[in-house]
Amino acid sequence: MIERAPNEEAWKQASRAGALRKGPGSGAVDRTISDVALEPLYSPKDLSGLDYDRDLGYPGFYPYTRGLHSNGYRGRLWTMRQFAGFGTARQTNERYKFLLAQGQTGLSVAFDMPTLMGYDSDAPQARGEVGRCGVAIDSLADMETLFEEIDLGTVTTSMTINGPAAIALAQYVAAAERQGVSRSVLGGTVQADILKEYIAQKEWIFPPRPHMRLIVDMIRFCTDEMPRWNTISVSGYHIREAGSTAAQELAFTLADGFAYVEACIAAGMDVDAFAPRLSFFFNSHIDFFEEIAKFRAARRIYARHMRDRYGAKDPRSLQLRFHTQTAGCSATAQQPENNIVRVAYEAMAAVLGGTQSLHTNSMDEVHALPTEKSAEIALRTQQVLAYETNVANVTDPLGGSYFVEALTDEMEREAESYFAQIAEYGGVVEAIEAGFFQKEIAEASYRYQRSIEKKERVIVGVNAFEKEEDHADIELLRITDETEREQAAAVRRVRESRDVNAARATLERLQRACRDPKDNVMPHLIACVNAYCTEGEIVDAMVEVYGRYVERSVF
Repeated sequence: MIERAPNEEAWKQASRAGALRKGPGSGAVDRTISDVALEPLYSPKDLSGLDYDRDLGYPGFYPYTRGLHSNGYRGRLWTMRQFAGFGTARQTNERYKFLLAQGQTGLSVAFDMPTLMGYDSDAPQARGEVGRCGVAIDSLADMETLFEEIDLGTVTTSMTINGPAAIALAQYVAAAERQGVSRSVLGGTVQADILKEYIAQKEWIFPPRPHMRLIVDMIRFCTDEMPRWNTISVSGYHIREAGSTAAQELAFTLADGFAYVEACIAAGMDVDAFAPRLSFFFNSHIDFFEEIAKFRAARRIYARHMRDRYGAKDPRSLQLRFHTQTAGCSATAQQPENNIVRVAYEAMAAVLGGTQSLHTNSMDEVHALPTEKSAEIALRTQQVLAYETNVANVTDPLGGSYFVEALTDEMEREAESYFAQIAEYGGVVEAIEAGFFQKEIAEASYRYQRSIEKKERVIVGVNAFEKEEDHADIELLRITDETEREQAAAVRRVRESRDVNAARATLERLQRACRDPKDNVMPHLIACVNAYCTEGEIVDAMVEVYGRYVERSVF
């Protein structure tokens, strides 16, 4: 005869009396990797306050907890947008063509460090970094080469760049128009989220307040002239990579997004004119259910705040659309093939969480930029997920799970608590200046690292199941010094071949626009780009007006 627990309390007593597992990882059996306490079992009692219409609703309807589209992926799969860029524009163009031929459905540009920081490839500050972690883009000439023989009227492109984001957008518009493609039909986004740079990634140029003006100008320009373009990608990915918890990633990302909304409203823009084209970018880490809960909570929080706090009325203004990338910080140099497995689980969490587009990391990215073969495996991971697992056949298949709904509620509670703390500082910029975000992330990162060192959490191949191995047989993509010399020579040729007076005149007009808050800088940036001003020259001209940001130490 099977013994049945007469009620939940009896079961809990029996469960507590039972022995917990021993060995690796046993120290963290009751907590997520973000340190959220877990119950051994979830039941209807954990959802006693849940109101279906208020908290869940149906997919495609407010509050969008269950997804943005009523038919989910049954109507359209997520965009498979693999992040790629290395060396010169010519080399990266060849990689893009390869990925598109393998079934990738969107492009995502990775820029090198000098480009991200606003330096030309022949600048002293760029030495040793040109093309190493992404593609070097110094001028319109490089942007034209980057997308040569790729129709920008049909492909959508995401550009991960923040400090010089407005310049990259200007280069993209100019390159498209030289292809004969109107800016009005361009689709994609640019990651112009400068606030998270001050919080986490540290790739900035100008101070926060003038840079916020640039972002408002860019959003206004795109709203007026680029109706298919997602005006900004607000990124939590790098906040998570810096060591934050899932709840911190969720809260800090949405807080940044709301700061941009507030800045645009303060500049006189109608929220329903620009909000439908805002987008977000999240990390998908290895704690499977926690990540799903984070994505679901993000949609619900965003919809409620946009409606109740900012007065948005257009349903599209309430819909949080996001791209996801699997967690680079979860990958290991040891036993790198294990990263293929990690990425598959992280990708599935993103899909079950309802992402609109997805990048899957390659197994070798801890060592170097991905080889063509490892990039293909990463793309195939998405394709197997999309076409073989059937997880896309039902909209929000985990909706109603006691555990998932309780964890979604917990993510929301933690995020709202952080919003209250940020408000006490006076807003996001003030909290950045006080070092609040940086301290919170540093403390979370320390706790997580300690849990690994104490072997409370297992990282396979790192602190358990290790083995002696030789990495020599791993094929790596190597960027040579010759690439840097070639790119530096190319940017010098651009300067020598252009109309110098025309270039100088456009830079002077740009500086005047930077000093005049009523003059949108975007048309002036496009003029500079079309005159073949280099990124470094444009940045230097703007720095003369805005200055360069220097972070204040808070530790």
